[in-house]
Amino acid sequence: MTLEQAQKTVDEWINKHGVRYFNELTNMAMLTEEVGEVSRIIAREYGEQSYKKESKKGELADELADVLFVIICLANQTGIDLTDALTKNLDKKTNRDNDRHKNNTKLA
Repeated sequence: MTLEQAQKTVDEWINKHGVRYFNELTNMAMLTEEVGEVSRIIAREYGEQSYKKESKKGELADELADVLFVIICLANQTGIDLTDALTKNLDKKTNRDNDRHKNNTKLA
């Protein structure tokens, strides 16, 4: 699925099942919540935290998909074409950081 297809699919889902988009502030709060869930899993699966006995293990793929869903919602409701935005962002990073990481002795 391309980013363009994903934006269209999410928009169709919102209009069919979600009635309407939550406002931008609500979606920002939801994004923060979803990123927190990703952080919780990363801290426990790859970091030094452990799960509590009563906690169920989260699924990273599902939580990352939740983050992507909310990002797509925010892009749709603010008129951002994510394909164009990502292309421009990668161009910016390429021009700015062309040799930066290659010359970083910490990454050698």
